[in-house]
Amino acid sequence: MDMKIIGFVGMPGSGKSEASRVAREMGLEVVIMGDVIRAEARRRSLDPTDSNLGMVGNSLREKDGAAAIARGCLAMIRGGGVVVVDGIRSLAEVEFFRDSCRDFHLVEVYAPPQSRLGWIASRGRPDDSAPGPAEAADARVFSPCDPGLRHTAEALERRECRELGWGMCEAIQAADIRISNDGSLEEFQEKVRAILEGLSR
Repeated sequence: MDMKIIGFVGMPGSGKSEASRVAREMGLEVVIMGDVIRAEARRRSLDPTDSNLGMVGNSLREKDGAAAIARGCLAMIRGGGVVVVDGIRSLAEVEFFRDSCRDFHLVEVYAPPQSRLGWIASRGRPDDSAPGPAEAADARVFSPCDPGLRHTAEALERRECRELGWGMCEAIQAADIRISNDGSLEEFQEKVRAILEGLSR
């Protein structure tokens, strides 16, 4: 296909969704790989919990191959030009996108584990298992003994193990560029904007 794809890869809670939000603000088309899984879960009348979405992701890959989600994602792309794909999780998906467009760049979004845990606990998505208070912007507002945070940590560990089993490490190692999400939100947004501007040329 005659388009450029910029893929985001990174561990859960690293900031991929925020990076995608910046891309949308810049007028770029954004396709979320997880939407393929969520759509299939709806088709099966399943609630969008972490365990259900993990099961659906596994079953799609077992049935249609390691690049099944990537193929579904490609079918969702409406236009051409520059498209951002959020949520690549395996080397098979990287290779699929490389083979499916004229130009492909893979960007790793990295954040320290403790920061990722705090952000996941605060964002309240149904697939995060243990949403926390909306005002909890990072892990420092939580007590390590907080049962909700412990539950979120256990859920995060399960999710990471599943995604690593899909080949996340290999996908991260294939990244051309790394954005560190280890400062303020504004600093991260500026880093994302600068990289997307450079890659979109």
